[in-house]
Amino acid sequence: MPAPVTVLLTRPEAEAHAFAAALVQRFGDRVRPVVAPLMVAHHLAPPMPPGPFAGVIFTSVTGVDAALRLRKDLPDLAWCVGRKTAERATAAGFRARSADGDAAALVAAILAAPFTGRLLHLRGEDTKGEVAETLISAGIETETLVVYRQSGQPLPSAGCKALAEAGPLIVPLFSPRSAALFAAALPDDLRAALWLVVISDAVATAAAAIPRQGLLLAGRPDARAMLEAVEAALEKASAP
Repeated sequence: MPAPVTVLLTRPEAEAHAFAAALVQRFGDRVRPVVAPLMVAHHLAPPMPPGPFAGVIFTSVTGVDAALRLRKDLPDLAWCVGRKTAERATAAGFRARSADGDAAALVAAILAAPFTGRLLHLRGEDTKGEVAETLISAGIETETLVVYRQSGQPLPSAGCKALAEAGPLIVPLFSPRSAALFAAALPDDLRAALWLVVISDAVATAAAAIPRQGLLLAGRPDARAMLEAVEAALEKASAP
C-alpha cells in the first residue's frame, strides 16, 4: 500500500480541523492531514445592534464559535454558507440551513426563502463576499456585526517539518490572504514537492510566486469542490 500523502492545512484552527475531518472521511489512510494554522482567531465582544432579528448569517465556522458568546441575544435560525458551518451551528443549538456553496449561493438561498424579517450577519473583520450589502440591495434589512478578527502567525513546527520532508505535499488554499501568508512562510530549505489546491482564480493569482509541482483550481468556490480538487491532486502526486 502506498504511503499516505501529507496535506498541509494552514487555515485557522477551527476550519483546519473541520477540513481535516472531511479529508479523513473521504480518503481514509490515503492522506495524512497536518494542521498548522497561519492565522489565529481572536473573538470580539461588540455591542449587539437592537433587535429583533429573524435569523443570523454565518459565513465561517469561526463565526459560529465567536457567536456563542452572544448566544442569549440571537435568534435560533441560522443561514450558513456551507455544510461544515451548518454542522457547527447545529451543534451550537441553531436551526441551521446550509447553502452548500459560497457567498453568492448563500445570498441566493436567503432570497429564495419565503420569510420576512431582519437578519444579522456575524462575520470576521476580513470577510469577503458583500453578503449584507447584496441582501440590503435586494430589500432584506441586514445588520453586520464583526465578532472576530484573524491575525497572521508564524507557521507552527508541524508545518515547518512537513515542508522540510522530501515527497509530495498537498496544500489547500482558501483565500488570497492565506496564500500570501503561506508564500511568506516558505523556508529557504524547502524540500517538499508542493501541489497547491486553490479555491478561486484570485487565490491562484496570490499563489503565483509559490514554487510548486502543480496547481489545481476547484471547480466551485466551496469545500466540496476543494475535496474534489484534493482528490485530483492525490492522483497526480501519487502517479509514478
